[in-house]
Formats: sequence, structure tokens, C-alpha cells
Amino acid sequence: MTPHLHRAQPYALALFRIVVGLLFACHGAASIFGVLGGARDGGSIPAGTWPGWYAAVIQLIGGALVALGLGTRLAALISSGSMAYAYFTVHQSHALFPLQNGGEPSAIYCWVFLLIVFTGPGALALDGLFTDRAPDRQDRDHTAEQNTPVAA
Repeated sequence: MTPHLHRAQPYALALFRIVVGLLFACHGAASIFGVLGGARDGGSIPAGTWPGWYAAVIQLIGGALVALGLGTRLAALISSGSMAYAYFTVHQSHALFPLQNGGEPSAIYCWVFLLIVFTGPGALALDGLFTDRAPDRQDRDHTAEQNTPVAA
């Protein structure tokens, strides 16, 4: 990887995380509040309806947390799991492949959020305000010490 791309990687991950989180939160807001075109029928899902309303809550809260970079890995893991559940309980029974059963968004979101679990939030995440950055500095300092020539 070129040095320029390597330096931009945390910001590319942040942009990816923010866009995905916002899109996911919009799905939840549409289902809960009937905004942005509403749920499938143009309205909102009645509160407490299983599993749609609970999925919408996960979408709204999980998407917002991922977009903000707050509790990113946990929010992404729960969001990924909810989309896996949606795919296997709602879509899989209609046909085998996502293109055939209408489950493409669920499948894609499932894998995208799983990727965020492993890559982390990238730059510009609120998680950085609450976590100790000392281990990162220690790793860099240790690496720098290893690469520094010893004077004889």
C-alpha cells in the first residue's frame, strides 16, 4: 500500500462507517416514525410489533451509534446480528439467494457491519474521546525503539 493511501485509511474507514450508519439509521427512522417514505406501506410500524419494530429500534440506535463512532464495535455487532436474523427468518424461506428473495439489503448490511466490527471505527469517532490512547503510543514508541540504531 502506498504511504498516501495508508495515511488516508482511517479517514476512509470513518467515511464508510458514517455513511453506512446514517443509511441504517434512516431505515429505522422510516419504520418507527413514518418519515422518509415510511415503512413498506408508507406508514410506521406499531410500537412493540415483533420483530419489525424491534429491528427498527436496532437500526435507528445502532446506525446512529455507528455513524457517531460511539460503542462502534458493539453497535455494529448487534446490527450485523439483527440483519442476519432478518435474512434467515424473513427472506431465506422465499428463495435461496438474496437476489431472488429480496434479502439483498439485509445480507449486505450484515456483512458490512461485521466488517466494521473487525476494522473498528477509523478516525473521527467519539470512541476516541473516551478511550485511553496510551497503548497506541506505547506500540509506536516500542516500534521506534526497535528501529533506532544503537550507538557503539
